[in-house]
Amino acid sequence: MQFRKIVLVILLSGLFSCKSNTNQKNMLGSFNIGQDLFLAQFDCKTDTDDIHSVAGVATMLKDRRFANVDYHAVAGAYGIQEGLYVPANEVFQLAFGKHWSDAHSDYEQALNEVSGIVINTLELGGDIWIADAGQSDFSASVIKNVKSRLPALDTKIHIHIIQHSEWNENSTAPENLSYVKANSDYNKIPDGNVIDNGTPGFYTEEEVNWQQFITNTQLAELWNKAIETAHKYNGQEGRHNNPAIASGGMDFSDVSETCWIFGFGHIKNAEEFFIEFGEE
Repeated sequence: MQFRKIVLVILLSGLFSCKSNTNQKNMLGSFNIGQDLFLAQFDCKTDTDDIHSVAGVATMLKDRRFANVDYHAVAGAYGIQEGLYVPANEVFQLAFGKHWSDAHSDYEQALNEVSGIVINTLELGGDIWIADAGQSDFSASVIKNVKSRLPALDTKIHIHIIQHSEWNENSTAPENLSYVKANSDYNKIPDGNVIDNGTPGFYTEEEVNWQQFITNTQLAELWNKAIETAHKYNGQEGRHNNPAIASGGMDFSDVSETCWIFGFGHIKNAEEFFIEFGEE
């Protein structure tokens, strides 16, 4: 009898060990591949850094390690800030194909699209990881829809919001910022504009030789279009004049949030980013 108990314990230990290893293989940072949903939400108002950030996020998603990551992007997820929008539909189309919604052109349609995808993921047992590359007003609306449809779900456990910018927080309607902090797993990480502060620093006024590392022709086309679009609108008609972009450098600081979610917080700067994700 004692021998049979020992054998049973060994078999169960092996079973749980295999399950643990399988689960670990599905993890990319904090993200459970095949189960979770990644939402990349960009305000695109009025700083052109979001346009570079769109290309940066798409570069990560193109990497083979992200092959089975379920994702969706949102353009126009802005808050209460003044200034003109930066239209970049062509960049979003190159970056995300059919996996994006335009909240600037039609807020309600975008909200319904995203809410449907989010609710479907949650009903299947997955979590939601939101990189708020801008303000959190759109995220607040999504969470409200989730609570309306799934009142028993604890959104503080299953919806994770990542924010890196104090300016973005201050440009979110105060009631919406309070709402997402109370109703989600809200993570404020160090600012992605700064190097050596605990997250990657993707702001540089110096030119970055990204062409050396981006050998994929689709990604090269995307980066060229993103850089062209950012230059076209930077500082124009009262839009924010981003010094890094004006000087021929780069600003994809919002991508620090995506790096944090997927476990690439060790990357230091823009050059290291392209070394990590640029090669096919």
